[in-house]
Amino acid sequence: MFRRVLFLLLLSLFIASCGGAPAATEGTSAPTAEQATLEPTSQAFLPETPTPTQTPLPTSTPTETPLPPLELPTEIPSAPALLAWDGVPTYLGDSQPGYAFRVLYNPEIWALTQDQFGFPALAHRAIPYCVISVTSGRGLPPNVSVEQDVLYTKTVTFYVGTAYENGVKKFVTYTGGDGVIFTAFQVSFEEQADQCLADAETVLTTLRSVPSFQATPTP
Repeated sequence: MFRRVLFLLLLSLFIASCGGAPAATEGTSAPTAEQATLEPTSQAFLPETPTPTQTPLPTSTPTETPLPPLELPTEIPSAPALLAWDGVPTYLGDSQPGYAFRVLYNPEIWALTQDQFGFPALAHRAIPYCVISVTSGRGLPPNVSVEQDVLYTKTVTFYVGTAYENGVKKFVTYTGGDGVIFTAFQVSFEEQADQCLADAETVLTTLRSVPSFQATPTP
């Protein structure tokens, strides 16, 4: 009996030792470098579109187109050394009634003509755009500044205003008289300003008043 029990015990131990190994627990293992593959991304990449830039338009700086020089009459053959330019004073309220102004000019240097507005003027024969014309007080644009001075002679006093546009000398005004008439002139120029002004002052300092009935008619 004892042997039988011992045999059964040994048999059961043998069967237990010969049983199958327990199944391996399923788990997630990290893939190797060779097994790993990159999943393609689903995001689509659009090509970069350059931001449109505005091309600056060419800007044009307005330039002043000079008027043509005044037409000059031909020189008078055998003309006297000085000719008279007579006219109505531009400040009639400050002048005695019945008087005109008179200035004397050299016909070889100056020509009596008309300015762009149809008024009598003296134009220099050798310096284009050098012109003596009558004028009166008026406003000036903000970019024009004026330097004031006084010109005295034995018979005439002129208040001189030199106008500068953006720092460039543009014209000079002479306002005054001989105590009988009060009038104003403007000397304009584009080049040779000093020579133009010197020749103009030679004319303007001859200013005097004459009775209107003695005034030489302006052609």
